[in-house]
Formats: sequence, structure tokens, C-alpha cells
Amino acid sequence: MEIRKRKNADGDGDDDRNPSTASSVSGRATRSTRRIFLFCLAIRVVNALLIQTYFNPDEHWQSLEVAHRTVFGYGYLTWEWKRGIRSYLHPMLFAFLYKVLHLTGLDTPYVMSKAPRLMQSVFSAVGDLYLYKLSDALYGENVAGWSLFCQMANWFMFFCMNRTFSNCLETVLTIMGLYYWPCIREPSKNHPVNGKWGLVIAALACAIRPTSAIIWLYIGTLELFLTHNKVKFVVLEVIPIGSLVLGFTCLLDRLMYGSWVIVPLNFLKFNFLSSGGDYYGTHPWHWYFSQGFLVMLFTFTPLSIAGIIKSKDKKLSALILWVLTVYSLLGHKEFRFVLPVLPIALIFSGYALAQMEASVPSSITKKKQVPRKKNIVKWSPKLVLSVLFLLVTNVPMALYMSLFHQRGTEDAMNYLSEEAYKGRIKSILFLMPCHSTPYYSTLHSNIPMQFLDCTPSEEKGRFDESDRFMMDPLGFASELAGNWSEPPSHIVLFASEETKLRDFIIQRSFKEVKRFFHAHFKVDRDLQSSVVVYANIEE
Repeated sequence: MEIRKRKNADGDGDDDRNPSTASSVSGRATRSTRRIFLFCLAIRVVNALLIQTYFNPDEHWQSLEVAHRTVFGYGYLTWEWKRGIRSYLHPMLFAFLYKVLHLTGLDTPYVMSKAPRLMQSVFSAVGDLYLYKLSDALYGENVAGWSLFCQMANWFMFFCMNRTFSNCLETVLTIMGLYYWPCIREPSKNHPVNGKWGLVIAALACAIRPTSAIIWLYIGTLELFLTHNKVKFVVLEVIPIGSLVLGFTCLLDRLMYGSWVIVPLNFLKFNFLSSGGDYYGTHPWHWYFSQGFLVMLFTFTPLSIAGIIKSKDKKLSALILWVLTVYSLLGHKEFRFVLPVLPIALIFSGYALAQMEASVPSSITKKKQVPRKKNIVKWSPKLVLSVLFLLVTNVPMALYMSLFHQRGTEDAMNYLSEEAYKGRIKSILFLMPCHSTPYYSTLHSNIPMQFLDCTPSEEKGRFDESDRFMMDPLGFASELAGNWSEPPSHIVLFASEETKLRDFIIQRSFKEVKRFFHAHFKVDRDLQSSVVVYANIEE
């Protein structure tokens, strides 16, 4: 009996009549998904272990420090937590990790420094898997493979995605959410759409980071425009799911803050209505277009542009443009703010690479059989050169930024953690710009520490401790020492300030005990070439 077959969106022939054939296809898809996830997880675990550098304070101070205080009872809460513009939802993930380590007795200095990024590597691998699935659903398996290659090879994804920023989890949820939203793609047997799941994931992304609403406002408007039953979408899906997630996060924040706090509202007031983020520096409006996003894409930029043009996917390309435009309206700009749309741009890079592949017919003759033609995928010279160029430019960049640039502050805190674990440290003073190092979440010892405060002041023109120190290191340090009841056992500072404070340090009986390389070129104001740890020899 002749069995009819049809071709699905992925190009596979699926049996319309035989359930066992459909089951077999589903089983192969599941096994393929499992293999891809395990491959991504293995890469991301190695990736996490290779990261030895410091990027931005929020990686430690807005997630791990909060989680450490929640579980162990000590840790520093920055001013954002006192004003209620941060939700506890993201730090609670790491609080769970810390609780497990505490209960099992595994909270040693080494494990405490590595475990959070290893946990993040699991989230990153999930994001990689969904990037593959989204690319496969949109453009087919070949493009999906190249998109995954671009994701893994991009220097900024390697450098940033395994860090414990809320932006990194927001990026994972963005890719997951896009996969499920009906307005983004057509459903298929291997890639069904689920609008409710998409809404739940979108709501969680907004709860973790309120600025994620910029992305989901675009997606939600697109869905509202395309859906046939607009009332059902808004009344029976958006409002109930949004209310449930918002209610859950408000209850969690009520429990942790001790009072009712509407974090999204406070966040909106500070960052959008009052431009509070400008306190930390501003950039020209075009920065994301002329520098920021181009640096993140790096040598993938021409491929992404080519992929956008060739794919003619107006929905996703417009999403990238929308996000970059809205963030450009804000004065304070950072690379990680637009991280959620970087994987989308890399999907377009994968599309462009897939287009370079050449399929050429060749005759394969078997002994005593009639010759037949078979398509063999062959890499064109252009594709080979492109892949080599991407690897040669991105891999060294990823390794340098992850292993060398700004590693001194991490090394110094790991050293101090080991020393404190052995009972050799009584107190620490950080004479450096505020939040230059990790804090209690890495030290993991309840000893007195002091850093230079940089809480935004409502009085214009008023300098914080960090600014005052950078303007006059010796004068500020002398004033600080005049208020000591007893000096700290250790002082940590950058080499750029060490030369200005050498006499101050020697006169107070401090001796250099450790020096850590930090950077080859300027960071912020000066060349912070190394981080120096001094100990009080009278202790």
C-alpha cells in the first residue's frame, strides 16, 4: 500500500497516517534537543570557569550580595534596596543556591566564588537551546546550527552571559518567550506555539527587570494587531497572567522589604521620570548605534546586516531597532542594557552564514548498482574564510576579556577570602572607587569592612565619598584616619592611588603583602594596572 507523506516546515517528511512514524519523529526531536542542551551546557560550564575578571558592580552587588545577606545574615544592601527600586525575585535564585551550599557544608571560599556563575551557566545553556529552537522554527535546521555557532563564538556572549546580572537571565527569558509567541512565527509539529507560556515568560522577565517591558510592549502590540480575538487576548490572557506574576512578586517583595513596595513603579520613577541613572554617567544619544551595540556584535556586524536584508524578517529586525532606539533616549547607557537583543542579531548572522553554503550534486557509484545523484553540502571558500575570520577575531577577544582585563579585584577578594577563612584578617578598608570589588558574597566572613560610599545625593553639586577620594586621595585618607578608633588590619587600593598614598600607608605601619595584576590599559579615569593589598604589621 502506498503511504502518502507531506513535508513539514523543517523539511522533514512526516507520515500522515502512521502514528508510529510521527512518534519516531518526535522521539528523534527530543533526543536531538537533549544532545544540543548537553553540548551547550558543557560549553557554558567551561565558559563559567574561565571567567576570572570583573565587569560591572551589579554582578555582585545587586544579586549575590543581596542573596548572601538573606541566607547568612550579613552582606551590604546598596541604596537601591533602601528606595525599593529592585525586586528580590532575581537574588532569591542565588539565595536558594547559597542555602543548599550552607546546609551541605560546601560554602568554602572556592565554592562560593565559583558556584553562582556555574548556576548561571545552566540558565545560559537553556537560552542557547531556545535560540537554536527559535532559529529552527523560523528558518530551518541549517540556519539554527549556524545561529548556535554565532552565539557560542561571539566574544560578548562568552564574556557576559555567565555572569550573575539580571540582564543575563532577562536575555534567556526573552529568547524563550519569543519562541512561544504566535506573532513571531507559524506553528509546526516540532515547534508548537503557546501564547500563554509566552505571556508567563514575558511577565517573569519584566518582574526580574522592569525595563524588559520595552521588548514586550513591542511584542504585545504586534500580537494584539495580528490576533483575531483581541478582547480574549487582553481580558483572558494578558490581564490574568500579568496580575498573577505581579501579585507573586509583590508578595515576595512585601516579605523581604517588610512593607508593600511596587518595584516597577519605583523603578520607572527613578530611571525614566527623574533620569536618576544619569548620576552614573551619560552618553550621546547615538552611542548604541555608533559604538555600544557594534562593539557587542563586533565582527558579526556585517553578517547580521546581511542576514536582516536576506531574511526579510521585518518583525525581529524591527524589534532590534525598537529596543536600541528606546534605550538611546535615556542618558545613562551600558552594554548589558541591550543584551537581550544581541542573540536575535546573531540569529541573523547565522542566516547569512547558512546562505553561503553551496550545495553541489555529485555522482556516487556503488559496485553493481545504477549511479544516483546525492546532494552534498560543501563549504564555499567565502564561508571558510568567514568562519575563520570570526573565530580569529572573537576567540582572543573573549579570552582576553574573561581571563585578564580587570581581574585584579576578583583575585584580591579571593585572596582575602582565603585569609579570612584562616582567621588572618580582622577588618578591611577599600581605598578605591566605590564597588570596585566584590564584597561579602565573595569574602564570606563576617568581619568589619568599609568601602567609599557613592549613594546619589539629592543635592546637586554634592560630592560623594568616592568622588572626594579620587579628587584628593591623601587629604581624604588623612581625614578618614583621624576618625579611626583602631586602624583596619588590611587596606586594598589600586596602584594608581598607591603612589599618592605611599607615605600615608608607611607612616601607619602598613606593609605590602600581595599585588595582583588588574589591567593593561585605562579603566575609568586612570591606568589601574594592579590591585595592592597592605597589612598592618603591628597587628
